Amino acid sequence: MNLHTLLAQRAADGRPVRVGLIGAGKFGSMILAQAQRIDGLHVVGIADLNVGRARTSLVRVGWPAERYSATSLGDAIKTGRTCVLDDAQALANCDGIECIIEATGHPIAGIRHGLAAIEAGKHVVMVNVEADVLCGPLLAERARRKGVVYSMAYGDQPAIICELVDWARACGFELTSAGKGMNFEPRYRYSTPDTVWGFFGWSEEQVAKGDFNPKMYNSFTDGTKAAIEMAAVANATGLDCPDDGLAFPPAGLHDLARVFRPVSDGGRLPKSGLVDIAASQEPDGREVFNNIRYGVFVTFKANSDYTKACFQQYGLLTDPSGQYASMWRPFHMIGLETSISVLSAVLRNEPTGCSNEFRGDAVATAKRDLKVGEMLDGEGGYAVWANAIPATRSLALGGLPIGLAHQVKLKRPVARDQIVSFDDVELNSDLDVVALRKQMEDAARLSPARSAA
Repeated sequence: MNLHTLLAQRAADGRPVRVGLIGAGKFGSMILAQAQRIDGLHVVGIADLNVGRARTSLVRVGWPAERYSATSLGDAIKTGRTCVLDDAQALANCDGIECIIEATGHPIAGIRHGLAAIEAGKHVVMVNVEADVLCGPLLAERARRKGVVYSMAYGDQPAIICELVDWARACGFELTSAGKGMNFEPRYRYSTPDTVWGFFGWSEEQVAKGDFNPKMYNSFTDGTKAAIEMAAVANATGLDCPDDGLAFPPAGLHDLARVFRPVSDGGRLPKSGLVDIAASQEPDGREVFNNIRYGVFVTFKANSDYTKACFQQYGLLTDPSGQYASMWRPFHMIGLETSISVLSAVLRNEPTGCSNEFRGDAVATAKRDLKVGEMLDGEGGYAVWANAIPATRSLALGGLPIGLAHQVKLKRPVARDQIVSFDDVELNSDLDVVALRKQMEDAARLSPARSAA
């Protein structure tokens, strides 16, 4: 509650919080839209492989050209302006920058960028959940050793879920479940980039008028993004993924406490302490009343009759027994809120959610019967969707993380809905990241409670 006060003091002292941003796509653009209006926050540099796109993003969000006219990072620090460049490593090497925001969405690049920033002694805000679920616990441990913060990005759903989890536990409630809302029907699972716009209800003309990435949108549609985010939440909170993956039970706000409680008490959860998704569509396509499509939630249990009575007296939405209640946030504004993570890391030395252990995994799963020699095309593609399962099960199966399932060839057939394993594919590139992932897995086998490197 005091970040603005702390930042105002830094600004008054002439010591702005200096950050570097990697990736000027949609998320990065939303960060930039607000950063220009936060006194004391200085975006020293923006790194994007497409410098022209980065400049276009700055124009789109209203930055005057003078503000991003710095000729170098050094010039940016001296003048208070911003330098746009194509070299992410230069941001890590810049002594004046305190925090790096990684917003590329590319898991391999994100891990490399995160490691470089940590090795340079900089805090990291990892917008890139794909990278976080692939090697986040390892990055977090490296950051701890360097005395810097590795953080999820506030505004994105995983970090906001972590905030609600922390709230419930800090209040002394028995946490039952945590998750987010999402538009999902079972038939969406096998969507491809060719079919995705039909599931959104968009015509070819509507798509042609926009700048839409079909693979990105398909990742949301087929449940892959949900698996990635919920596995990351499990790693940050100590909650578990369901053994068989996310169930996506339909639920509106009035039903959260009833649905997201254990089966033993009349709910839909196999046990207490799980992450899952509140689908905003019924299996037959009908929209769930009062759904939480854009929001996040927790459910929790009263630990006494007195607390249960208080739930009723103060109007909480509960299950029929009155024992379980829910708390939610109906929206998230992704990059518009990410400054909270930057300021928390720099001014408080605290993350807004952090992958502390390898507890959940997002593993590649066949969308159809796959043949020897076929190429997997990663998140949101034609070949695989991601399933969120416990890390212990992933390790036992040798599951291939979705972040390593791009442009790799199958050497064994994989049946539809079967989890793809490391043994099923040829891994001939990005071997540095593969080695890091294997290092994290080995650490988890040696110490099941944590996955440190």
